[in-house]
Amino acid sequence: MSTPYPFTAVVGQTDLRLALLLNAVSPAVGGVLVRGEKGTAKSTAVRALSTLLPQVDVVPGCRFSCAPVAPDPDCPDGPHEAGPGGARPARMVELPVGASEDRLVGALDIERALGEGVKAFEPGLLADAHRGILYVDEVNLLHDHLIDLLLDAAAMGASYVEREGVSVRHAARFLLVGTMNPEEGELRPQLLDRFGLTVEVAASREPAQRVEVVRRRLAYEDDPAGFAARWSGDEHEVRARVVAARALLPQVRLGDNALLQIAATCAGFEVDGMRADIVMARTATALAAWAGRTTVLKEDVRQAALLALPHRRRRNPFDAPGLDEDKLDQILDQFPDEEPQDEPDPEPDPEPDPEPDPGTDPEPDPDGGPENPQGPDDGGGPDGGGVPPQGGGPQDAQPPAEPAEAPADAPEGAPQSPAQEAGGPEQAAVRAAEPFRTKMLSVPGLGEGAAGRRSRARTAHGRTTGAQRPRGQLTKLHLAATVHAAAPHQKARGRTGRGLVIRKDDLRQATREGREGNLVLFVVDASGSMAARQRMSAVKGAVLSLLLDAYQRRDKVGLVTFRGAAAELALPPTSSVDAAAARLEKLPTGGRTPLGSGLLKAREVLRIERLRDPSRRPLLVVVTDGRATSAGAVGGDPRELTARSARLLAADGVASVVVDCESGPVRLGLAGALAADLGGPAVTLDGLRADSLAGLVKDVRTAVTTPATHTTRRAA
Repeated sequence: MSTPYPFTAVVGQTDLRLALLLNAVSPAVGGVLVRGEKGTAKSTAVRALSTLLPQVDVVPGCRFSCAPVAPDPDCPDGPHEAGPGGARPARMVELPVGASEDRLVGALDIERALGEGVKAFEPGLLADAHRGILYVDEVNLLHDHLIDLLLDAAAMGASYVEREGVSVRHAARFLLVGTMNPEEGELRPQLLDRFGLTVEVAASREPAQRVEVVRRRLAYEDDPAGFAARWSGDEHEVRARVVAARALLPQVRLGDNALLQIAATCAGFEVDGMRADIVMARTATALAAWAGRTTVLKEDVRQAALLALPHRRRRNPFDAPGLDEDKLDQILDQFPDEEPQDEPDPEPDPEPDPEPDPGTDPEPDPDGGPENPQGPDDGGGPDGGGVPPQGGGPQDAQPPAEPAEAPADAPEGAPQSPAQEAGGPEQAAVRAAEPFRTKMLSVPGLGEGAAGRRSRARTAHGRTTGAQRPRGQLTKLHLAATVHAAAPHQKARGRTGRGLVIRKDDLRQATREGREGNLVLFVVDASGSMAARQRMSAVKGAVLSLLLDAYQRRDKVGLVTFRGAAAELALPPTSSVDAAAARLEKLPTGGRTPLGSGLLKAREVLRIERLRDPSRRPLLVVVTDGRATSAGAVGGDPRELTARSARLLAADGVASVVVDCESGPVRLGLAGALAADLGGPAVTLDGLRADSLAGLVKDVRTAVTTPATHTTRRAA
């Protein structure tokens, strides 16, 4: 086994190390979600934490790590008699993104269960992680049903396996740690709330600290064992401090004053539900134990809020997590300071020492932690937050100056200036209108893409629609089909008793139908004809609403814009819909309308994405008024280029919908003609709302499956 990087050698990342250590002291805190850019020591710190946990006593031979003094009475390997056991290090189990449900919760031997009538259960990763750490890297990319199983087990402290009438339960209490890069997609708000604490990490912008990171990493790679030996003293001190804090934790008193502070803080920040109050109480108690105190102080409540509340304050997926620290201080200042009572020794000052230059030689911490520049207890004081301020979402932008009405709204044949032909004059970006709930758009047919919530697909979960021979390991048994396949051969197999004689060739896999996520590619008209302030604000609001819908349905999204003389891929296909919202918010407008170039650009993007992810089906959403006043670099008649490009997309079998942005008393109906060429429906901005979009899904399916009819369908 390779030597892990020492936890105390991690440079900076004070909040991350503090949150991990608090969960090591009190696993009831509920785990840690670590959010941040790539290359910020997220995985390194988590893997290093396992070496700081004390050893666990287990029943010899028990696959479920039962404690010898109090074994689990429902253990599948039991019953165990209480008695002496053996000690082993706490495990750190990693859950891969591509893991199956059977690998997570365990698998039953179906053949033995049917043929012999025995519960032959093979434990999964939840059993391996019992009384240790379960680490999920890129947790935002994990399938939703696996996350649900994982968080349910973490909340209940047990895993339940129900398969074809066979039921198994075993204990599963572990420290849950997830890491993610928000640029690759967000977690659902319901899942965010299930993580006890969250930490935002970012690489330091201080050259001296970055130098120290590189210096230590190179030293570790040159001699891992020697590097770890140099930090063994600090590691031992932190390990001893974790053990002492665990022993002190039951004695920590959470007074009424601290409880009022917690309740007032959660109410003041308008967090939903009561889980935040409970997590804050457990975190403040762990902070006091970590500091060697038996009374929770105001500074513990403040630090607990900075760790437990930021991810619970998001009102929509595009809000950046964060906490207003000035508001937090105003809430807590309403309460008097509570002095510690019956303290064993009031020695340590709760205020952390100022962090010295990271390039200097580390000095040991006299309180038993690692050196101060990177010590894990640096974040225990009131200034250890480091949480970025709230904001950054599309609703936080200040409204820009009122742009002038775009001259491109003039009739199609009106002359344009050279500046307009080249893409100008550019109008300032406007703020999106308030988003609304949209009707679901889906791709026709039956796909086999990634799990999601948009279009029909063959999936591992959903309603059973049939049976087939398994293609590899059997995961979902179709009992009736298996019995039907085995029944004709019972006499030839010498059956004499009541039980069926089952062979491997008899087993049948259940085929199931659920929902998949799609690639939703937005093609947005950013020309001068869209530049009127109210009009573009409404367009952005509609696209933002569709992005919210894509987030909820677990889609990938991409953004193509066209204006002036060319089209641009503003956002390559990604799972991060908040990145698309940010690009949309900054989208400028102005110039002529190269609609045909935008469609050709979309076709090229879809062609490349089909090679990268062939199982994910696309849905093209064209947001335009239908005008085409420029052919761009292709040349020729703009309207003919637009029609030809649309027919190419229809011939590729791309499901499309046109959002008609034309306004005013006189309407040319150009968006409807475009929809006919694409073989999909057209819907107005007002008709996009869920309460007025009757029958659009049906129209999408009908229009795309019969593109040759070129029938324009509009919502009622």
